[in-house]
Amino acid sequence: MKKIYIVGIGPGSYEQMTIQAVRTLEQCDTIVGYPVYVDLIKPHFPEKNYLSTPMTQEAKRCKMCFEEAKKGNNVAIICSGDAGVYGMTGLMHVVGQDYPDITLEPVCGVTAAVSGAALLGAPLIQDFAVISLSDLLTPWETIEKRIRAAAQADMIICLYNPSSRRRHDFLQKACDLILDYASEDTVCGIAEQIGREGETCSLYSLKELREVSVNMFTTVFIGNSQTVIVNGKMVTRRGYRL
Repeated sequence: MKKIYIVGIGPGSYEQMTIQAVRTLEQCDTIVGYPVYVDLIKPHFPEKNYLSTPMTQEAKRCKMCFEEAKKGNNVAIICSGDAGVYGMTGLMHVVGQDYPDITLEPVCGVTAAVSGAALLGAPLIQDFAVISLSDLLTPWETIEKRIRAAAQADMIICLYNPSSRRRHDFLQKACDLILDYASEDTVCGIAEQIGREGETCSLYSLKELREVSVNMFTTVFIGNSQTVIVNGKMVTRRGYRL
């Protein structure tokens, strides 16, 4: 039976890909992906056949994978981070219903919540929620409910897709919602261009964070009542006895 690999390539750098992801891509003939992600891996796998589609054409991208597999090619579709976290794995399973003779094999990758947390220190030591601020596929009303629920439960919150040109004030809106439940001094951090050229991270209070300019390549971390700064790092205390 033919197979398609759904590969998470991690934050961006070759060194942060898993061994399984590298070995999978080495054995594939065709690699399909969003152009930004294709450009990240192409220098390391230059001999492959690459296919891509722009944003909003994800379903077309998935169908391309299945059609290539039908030709007998070894195919992988790639996503940044992990393909099962805001990635293509779900859509591939849905589209795959029309291709019953082709199986899917996800290959896990390092998602931004994990790689960004490592840059900042140790913010995710207690329960945390990962929420995307993109309203392209999820209504803002739903996103707002999720933010409020996480903040009210004193969860650490990791925000993906915090801003774009159309959504320039969404991080500010999210911070205002959280401020209904959390102190303005709550420790927060951002990680930008994780695993790529220009990688940086910074710490802020929640009050300061609402004024920070971010983009789609930024991952935002909002601590809970147990998050502190230790030697310049964002650390959430878990309650261990010293």
